[in-house]
Amino acid sequence: MSDAGPPHFVAGEFETLRALYDFQRDSFVRKASGVSDEAAALQLLPSDTTLLWLVNHLAFVEEYWFLHCFAGQEFVAPDYDCGPIGVSLERYALARQRADAVLDVATDLDAECVQVGRGDMVNLRWVLGHMLEEVARHAGHADIIRELLDGETGR
Repeated sequence: MSDAGPPHFVAGEFETLRALYDFQRDSFVRKASGVSDEAAALQLLPSDTTLLWLVNHLAFVEEYWFLHCFAGQEFVAPDYDCGPIGVSLERYALARQRADAVLDVATDLDAECVQVGRGDMVNLRWVLGHMLEEVARHAGHADIIRELLDGETGR
């Protein structure tokens, strides 16, 4: 598995956030790919965290924050506990595409969300920053789980 670091370049705030976000998303997918359905569902930690759960969770938050909260679209939450890992990775890829479609036309980081389920109003800058940290955190979880499963390391 590749251990290349994040991209280095000089760009504006929006382009930089998106590039770092995509890097974390891609790193996560590499960590969650290439395992059996049984391995993806295996609980190796005291919590309920598995690779399968992480993939389904990230599909959910991609759509929740970008489609539902920011753009005001409806979506269906995924089933966290069933399905093969390949299907869940496809669902995550689709959620990413749908979120990217929103980001491709919403370049104003100061634009506020249409709705927020709890807490104070936030803008696209906050959502993108939050999702960057969310995916990075779970990529780290996936990294640990993958190393416990088969010794695979790297980003």
